[in-house]
Amino acid sequence: MRIGELAAQAGTTARALRYYETRGLLPARRDAKGHRWYDERDLTLLRQIRTLRDFGFELEETRPFVECLRAGHPEGDACPASQAVYRRKLDELDGLIGELMAVRATVAGQLRRAEEARAGLATEALVPGGPEPVCELGGKQT
Repeated sequence: MRIGELAAQAGTTARALRYYETRGLLPARRDAKGHRWYDERDLTLLRQIRTLRDFGFELEETRPFVECLRAGHPEGDACPASQAVYRRKLDELDGLIGELMAVRATVAGQLRRAEEARAGLATEALVPGGPEPVCELGGKQT
């Protein structure tokens, strides 16, 4: 198949395919007229790349999966190098999840503090001569 047909079947662009070719991820086979041509194995490679990219893998992280497929394995993640990338990605994701949980805990603590402060102001406002609650946007609360 030609580059446009492969791009359409893979859900990408011819430009992306040419880029993958320059990166050594997609073979550069040409016919007698110099036109690129591809087969079903190339479509499998592209689907593997696209799936991994959709999951947040960097383009270079897809290389072991592509090489595994090229080596004749029916799945790109059957090789030790691919599994090592999975492990690194899981470690990276675990770190990000930890960071997000810490940020969430900080924001939740700030919200609790703000709610308690507001409740305290509302209570003081009920005391004769106490402060009048003021909206953060600059107006008085009604």
